[in-house]
Amino acid sequence: MKLQQGLAYWKRFGYKGLSSFHGCRMSRFESLSKTALILVFAAAGLGASQAALAEADDLPTVSFSASGAASAANDLAQATAYAEITGGKPRDVAAQVNEQIAGALALAKSYPSVRTRTGATNTWPVYAKDSRTISAWRMRSSITLESNDIPALSELVGKLQDRLAVESLVLMPSPDTRAAAEDAATKDALAAFEARARLVSETLKKHYRIKELNIGGHNVGFPVAAAMRGAAMEMKPAPIQAGNSDVSIEVNGTIELID
Repeated sequence: MKLQQGLAYWKRFGYKGLSSFHGCRMSRFESLSKTALILVFAAAGLGASQAALAEADDLPTVSFSASGAASAANDLAQATAYAEITGGKPRDVAAQVNEQIAGALALAKSYPSVRTRTGATNTWPVYAKDSRTISAWRMRSSITLESNDIPALSELVGKLQDRLAVESLVLMPSPDTRAAAEDAATKDALAAFEARARLVSETLKKHYRIKELNIGGHNVGFPVAAAMRGAAMEMKPAPIQAGNSDVSIEVNGTIELID
């Protein structure tokens, strides 16, 4: 086929045409040669990379963890209060509960620094003892109060106890305060991890590099004003001492020891 193509070029264009034909073929040959060389060098580089990775996998490793902690002020208070009524008719029960909740919301409006939202409302039947007969209906509806102005919220909670029962009062760091404490604890944990890695490498007379590093966090519980629960809530609330919460961050990872 190639010979026929060459003869056709010679018949049509003579010697110059045949030379042109061979030049085209030689150009293609040179291009293929360059491509082959590129592939050879690429294969050699890949082989070197694989050898380096295999060598890295053979390096000794040490895994350990470190932690850091910071204190966060409990500058956010959250209280849950509810109205609960039991009566013979669901409509009458609902009217009384709604009236108490409406009065509580109206009172809360006089405290602009306290954020208020309504919670769940549930109604269920009350059965007579040892019977399937419904003897009454019970309805419960709640509201949630939240504020960074803890004295204002405490005062409001005290006033609400004239009409509502207060289920809980929780003190915690606000999102911004918690985030700042987590940042400080993270820096502390990373510094501790670095110090531990340096201790290991220096003791073994090696250098090190970090192979893997994970950062996680948890809080050591938020204080709850336990005296503000249950029957004690029938009394006016005592002054609240907000205190602090401990925020801790844990870092765990693996280092490689190198010469």
